[in-house]
Amino acid sequence: MNAKRVALLSVSDKQGIAAFAAELAKLGFELVSTGGTARTLREAGLSVTEVSALTGFPEMMDGRVKTLHPFVHAGLLARRGVDDAALAEHGIRPIDVVAVNLYPFEQVTARPDCTDEMAIENIDVGGPAMLRAAAKNHEWTTVVVDAADYPRVLEALRAGPPPADLRRELAAKAFAHTAAYDAAIASYLRSSGASREWPEPLVLGLRKAEPLRYGENPHQRAALYRDRSARGIAHAALVQGKPLSYNNLADADTALECAAAFAEPACVIVKHANPCGVATAADPVAAYELAYRADPTSAFGGVIAFNRPLTEAAAEAILGRQKADVIVAPRVEDGARRALAQKKGVCVLECEPLAGPAADSTGLELRSIGGGLLLQERDGGPAARPAFEVVTKRAPTETELRDLEFAWRVVRFVKSNAIVYARDGATLGIGAGQPARVMSARIAGLKAEEAGLPLAGAAMASDAFFPFRDGIDVAAALGIRAVIQPGGSVRDEEVVRAADEHGIAMVLTRIRHFRH
Repeated sequence: MNAKRVALLSVSDKQGIAAFAAELAKLGFELVSTGGTARTLREAGLSVTEVSALTGFPEMMDGRVKTLHPFVHAGLLARRGVDDAALAEHGIRPIDVVAVNLYPFEQVTARPDCTDEMAIENIDVGGPAMLRAAAKNHEWTTVVVDAADYPRVLEALRAGPPPADLRRELAAKAFAHTAAYDAAIASYLRSSGASREWPEPLVLGLRKAEPLRYGENPHQRAALYRDRSARGIAHAALVQGKPLSYNNLADADTALECAAAFAEPACVIVKHANPCGVATAADPVAAYELAYRADPTSAFGGVIAFNRPLTEAAAEAILGRQKADVIVAPRVEDGARRALAQKKGVCVLECEPLAGPAADSTGLELRSIGGGLLLQERDGGPAARPAFEVVTKRAPTETELRDLEFAWRVVRFVKSNAIVYARDGATLGIGAGQPARVMSARIAGLKAEEAGLPLAGAAMASDAFFPFRDGIDVAAALGIRAVIQPGGSVRDEEVVRAADEHGIAMVLTRIRHFRH
């Protein structure tokens, strides 16, 4: 048997592979490779043995079968000193180093022109099999799935056999790599099918994008993980400012989701996970000014999101009024970039939100609890006007209906118990997160009073039913003239009677929007 060490290289991502292979050759490795990788190495002037020459069997079925062969897998799985006789009997050479990464399934399925046939043909079979075999046999075989690890593997090889802790670390990385790959395939097949069954088991294939400065508090470690097949704030591009914190990202997610819920130009200001001002208007500047006036105190140090490109005028309006931690928009115009560059402490993000009907579509969302995860469908779009059920003697006017629709769209982004007062496409007061709904109604009124915004004639939205009439009595005293709520309380009749007593128009949606 040839005593020369063998390195098997088969990568879709060719980054750094030629340089890695050249150094392996200098260290005395024979290079064995498959079609595309072999061509890349030959073009770099390296001598390469095709896998088909190693196995004595040609690639077949358009490359579907090329490495699934005992000469490959016995070489990967061979235990030195244990399986030597079996290797010698069959003339199989052990494989010492494996560099494999897989068909670009996630990149292909993310393309708008991807067909189901394209997706299926980009499911790698031989690659995961080689990685798993090499990783299982990491006591003797060094497996590499990430080009970033090439330099330290070479450094280790120059000193002798790679140390056991490095081989074990790389093996764990290989298994994580194949697990994430399988998770992406499972997610694609589920999403393109008709089944509504909950996945069993739930397999997540999120990729670590970056460590964060800290979590909710400085003593907590944190990191951002990304779903390559999805969109959203995790994929935002940083235009300026330092990397975002855990809290920044959480607030920016809420702000962008809320802004994306409107077809008109919208601005949303979020502070500590809750919107404190939301408005729609003819342009981003007007929308920002209306959102800011709802709660200037809470807006300080907040996160501001737009569903339209950020203009220079909007950027200057923000800088002239408040301190902002984060500003996010689908695009930041050049003039806005120049204006914001004067405030290096402001983090500026570009992130295309889902817009229109897509923003109301459902997906899956997860939340950690002690010892597990909660999984649910995302809260879809709010009930539209045709579904509103008028339950009071007085029906809402057309103006009131517009205000109710706006408030109802905002309230699902406010932590329950949630109350939103609104008029003319802008919030006037928001009450959030109180154990008693009536307290949220009072707090929303206090916010409006603090901002100098009269509530006479305004609309009120409640994310869930009123358990007692007290919330309606508080709203009536503030001047609220129309209410939208899901209904469903055992005291609905009492609540409706209270609205009638106060001359308030009330509609029910029969759908709740708790947000915990």
